[in-house]
Amino acid sequence: MGYYDDHARKESQKHKKSRRNVGIAGFVGAIIGAGVMTVSAPFIYDSVLGENNETIDGTADLSDNGSDVSTEEVSAEAGTVTAAANEVSGAVVGVFNQVQAENTGIQGNGEQDGESVEQGTGSGVIYKKENGSAFIVTNNHVVEGANSVEISLEDDTRLEAEIVGTDPYTDLAVLKVDGGPVETVADFGSSDDLQVGDQAIAIGNPLGTDLSRTVTEGIISAKDRSIPVDYDGDGQDDWEADVMQTDAAINPGNSGGPLVNSSGQVIGINSMKIAQSSVEGIGFSIPTSVAVPIIEDLEEDGEVERPQLGVAIQSISELSSYNWTEELGLPEDVDHGVYVTQVQPNSDAQEAGLEQNDVITQIDGEEVQGGSDLRNYLYNSTEIGDTVTITYYRNGEEQTTEIELTQTASTGE
Repeated sequence: MGYYDDHARKESQKHKKSRRNVGIAGFVGAIIGAGVMTVSAPFIYDSVLGENNETIDGTADLSDNGSDVSTEEVSAEAGTVTAAANEVSGAVVGVFNQVQAENTGIQGNGEQDGESVEQGTGSGVIYKKENGSAFIVTNNHVVEGANSVEISLEDDTRLEAEIVGTDPYTDLAVLKVDGGPVETVADFGSSDDLQVGDQAIAIGNPLGTDLSRTVTEGIISAKDRSIPVDYDGDGQDDWEADVMQTDAAINPGNSGGPLVNSSGQVIGINSMKIAQSSVEGIGFSIPTSVAVPIIEDLEEDGEVERPQLGVAIQSISELSSYNWTEELGLPEDVDHGVYVTQVQPNSDAQEAGLEQNDVITQIDGEEVQGGSDLRNYLYNSTEIGDTVTITYYRNGEEQTTEIELTQTASTGE
């Protein structure tokens, strides 16, 4: 069993257009990535499971455990948390973000000295083994800024990993490692089939590898949640991520680990939680309906190509009302939109007549409150090559223009 089962293929086809769907990237304020934790202890997992391209023994051998205690062999009943965890835990890995250390000693000059140090760790899940390589999905913020990446298998084997591709909007990244030592591959299920109240099980290393292979149980608390995301850390929402809500505990270090159903199938990639002391039991996971198309794009192209207008924008909410009227020339009854800070040379936006300080208030008749509205519409409702109608204000006058959408990789408007 594996990533390319029939249900995963159907899901990928169903959501072909949603390749440009949501993104999740870094969270600030109340929302944070279930972050990268600095650790040093070994990362160990138990269990094996069937894999898609090769025949693999899916029965865990628990008899040789080094214990003199006499025990009776018991099998986990199908549908239990134990059975589900046994199905997937062997495919869960530790992901280690490594950077070059700076020379900060007495004679040091602050420059990198070439030695790699472990900056932090997250989790990941092996979803495919093919042509001698194994592929892992994790979170973008887990590997962001890394000079090199390593992963740790269930038996503590450490492997160097290649970053195949990353996407800050969906907070997803794909890694590739030597498939030789890899024995287990996770089976992906359909998040579309989930119902609120269904069992949800999170697996990962919540507080670093000292607590590796932690299993927590909860339910699907809600589907189709939209969470504001500030992926570039500038204090402004760049995106609204489509996620599932669960009360299964998701803590720092769980990032990139799987959320699985009662059958042990991956139904989401854990990414974040609300970081408020007054809020408990609220975690978020990227559903497979969103993740699978993005994973395929990253594996194939190393990036996600999305439609763009050819402009750089900023929300007018970042300006004072004085600037709205005096610098942008907006009428007093216009209180929303994004203003153009730059028009890319030779772009379709330039050919369509957009200029710096134009204020975009609608796209195809849909109101644009801020940058996340514009991006959500472009990435969820249009394709590269489509023509959209832009309503904007210039010097107090409302105007419209049509722009043919070109493509950009992972970011851009």
